[in-house]
Amino acid sequence: MLAETICSAVSAAGLGIAAITAYRKRFLAAARITAYSLVPIGLVLTGAVEWAVDTAFSPTAWVGFGLLGGAWLLFMTTRAVERRSMGARKESAALEPGASQPSLGAGGPAAGRQTKPAKPAKGAQPSKSKAAGDGDDFSDIEAILKKHGI
Repeated sequence: MLAETICSAVSAAGLGIAAITAYRKRFLAAARITAYSLVPIGLVLTGAVEWAVDTAFSPTAWVGFGLLGGAWLLFMTTRAVERRSMGARKESAALEPGASQPSLGAGGPAAGRQTKPAKPAKGAQPSKSKAAGDGDDFSDIEAILKKHGI
């Protein structure tokens, strides 16, 4: 009974604040305040406040919440232990001498590296663009631009 009275008073105060806000020509804010102030009275009329009060003061409900929290804690603990043990298994498997190593290809570790581009001949002009580097990456583009006078 007390919770319903408090919710009704909060709604009435909110509607009063909304009326003052609308009087000051701030209609969007007044509409938002009105929406917020109608929520507590709506909860009273649907019976949600009575249910929440009965749940809050029920020892059986608190035991149920405690059991749910304990189950969640056990679940999260087992997941953390499982993740740690899987990480330890992966590390120990990698350290074993008989463990298969990932293949690096026919050329070994150096096969994946790129070689330096060939230096231009003595008679050739160096590239004007520093972003292009020493290679012939943008030589075709430069030729087209020179052809059009750009």
